[in-house]
Amino acid sequence: MSDNSKNLQREQGSGSDHSNSVHDMDAGSACWDKDIETAPRTEIEALQSYRLSVTVRRVYENVPFYKELFDKHGVKPEDIKSVKDLSKLPFTVKQDLRDTYPYGMFAVDTDKVVRIHASSGTTGKQTVVGYTDKDIEIWSECAARALTAAGAETKDFVHVAYGYGLFTGGMGMHYGTERIKATAIPASVGNTKRQITIMQDFGSSIICCTPSYALYLAETMEEMGIDKSKLHLKSGIFGAEPWSEEMRKEIELKLGIKAYDIYGLSEIMGPGVSYECCDQSGMHVNEDHFIPEIIDPKTGEVLEDGAQGELVFTCITKEALPLIRYRTKDIAILTREKCACGRTLVKMTKPMGRSDDMLIIRGVNVFPSQIESVLLDIPDVSPHYQLIINRKNNLDTLEILVEMSQDMAFDAVRLVEEKEYQIRAAVESILGVAANIKLVEPKSIERSEGKAKRIIDNRQQY
Repeated sequence: MSDNSKNLQREQGSGSDHSNSVHDMDAGSACWDKDIETAPRTEIEALQSYRLSVTVRRVYENVPFYKELFDKHGVKPEDIKSVKDLSKLPFTVKQDLRDTYPYGMFAVDTDKVVRIHASSGTTGKQTVVGYTDKDIEIWSECAARALTAAGAETKDFVHVAYGYGLFTGGMGMHYGTERIKATAIPASVGNTKRQITIMQDFGSSIICCTPSYALYLAETMEEMGIDKSKLHLKSGIFGAEPWSEEMRKEIELKLGIKAYDIYGLSEIMGPGVSYECCDQSGMHVNEDHFIPEIIDPKTGEVLEDGAQGELVFTCITKEALPLIRYRTKDIAILTREKCACGRTLVKMTKPMGRSDDMLIIRGVNVFPSQIESVLLDIPDVSPHYQLIINRKNNLDTLEILVEMSQDMAFDAVRLVEEKEYQIRAAVESILGVAANIKLVEPKSIERSEGKAKRIIDNRQQY
C-alpha cells in the first residue's frame, strides 16, 4: 500500500481532510510531493470522491446560498458519493459571489479567516476571497509544487514581480517560495529599471511575473545596455494572462531562461491551481485539492477529455470559500494521457482565451492569443500589439496595431506596406477574418507592469 493510500485511510477513519504532509524534498527532484503528484489514478479518484462528499455536506450545512441552490435543483448531500456524481450539482458563477458580497459565500465564521484577497473589480463589485490558516497552507503547498516543477531549489532566489496586495499573484508565489525554503525577493510591480538592478545585485535566479511584463523587462534591459548573461536567471514562472507558445520562445530567447506556465484564479485559490512540468505539454492540475471539468459553455454539458470547452473547478479542501462547480470562463482542454515527467495529475492546456473575452467578428470566433501566435511567427515585428474593434454601417471592423522591431526602418514606406500586407494575409489565412493592419513605431503601444491591455472594443458605443 502506498503512503497516499494510507493517507486516504487515515482521512476516512478520522473524518479529517488535511492534505498529505510527506514531501519528496531532494535537491533537483522533479516533484515536491511525489506521493500525490505520481499517485495511481484510482487513488486520486478515491481521494477526490471522499473529499467531495465531505465538502458538499459542509457547504450545504454552512452556506445558505448553497443550501438554497441545491434544494432548488433537488440535490441533497447524500446524493454525492463519488466524482461520478459531480454533474448532479449545479454550477456557481462569478455573479453569485457579487450577489453575496462580501462574505456571504464563506463556509466558516469570519473569526476563522486570516486573509482576504479580492479580484480587481473592473466590471461590477469585487469578488472577495477568504482564507483560513489551512487554506494558506494548501495554497503554499500548491505553489511549492509549481516552483519545484520549474527547477526551484532551496538555494534559489525567487524574484516575485507579481503585484502584492488584494491581487493573489504576489503573495501566492511568495508563500510557495518560503514553503520550499528558497529565498523570496518581494519586488512586486513597478520601477522596472530598479527591478533589473535588483535582479543583478541580489542574484535572482527565478522570476515570477506576467509574460508581457517579462518582455518589457527584456526590452528595458536592452535600453540599459545590460546583456542577459549578466543576470543569474535560469527559469521563470509566468501567468495571470493568456500567452502563446511563440511568446514563450520570445521570452526564453530574450531572457535566456526556461519559461514555465502557471494557472490560477483568485476565486479558486490563486496561482498554483495548475502548473507546468519539464515536459511543457500542459499544466498539471492539483487534483487532490481541485476537481476540473470541461463543459460546453452554451449548454453546460460535460465534455470528454480532449474536447475544447469552458473550464470548471470544484474546491474539495478549502475551508473558507469552497466553491462548487465554479465556471471560470476560461477555454481549455483536459487530458489524462501519461506525462513524460511521471506525474499522473490531469493536465490542462494553456487557456486559449475566455468565453467572455472571445471576439465574435462577422460571425467568426477570434481569441487574441490566436492573433499573437500569427504575429510572433513574422519577422521584424515585436510581440506588442493591440486589437481595435469598431462597427461601421452594421459591419464589424478589426484593426490590429503592431509594433515594428527596432531593426526595421519605419521610414521605408515600401517595406512597411509589404510587412502590413504579409501580416494581413497571415491573419486572414489563419483566422478567416479580414483585418486592417497598421504598423506603428517601436514602443508606441502602452506598456503594462501587470496584465497587458490587448483589446479596445468600441462596438458598445453603437
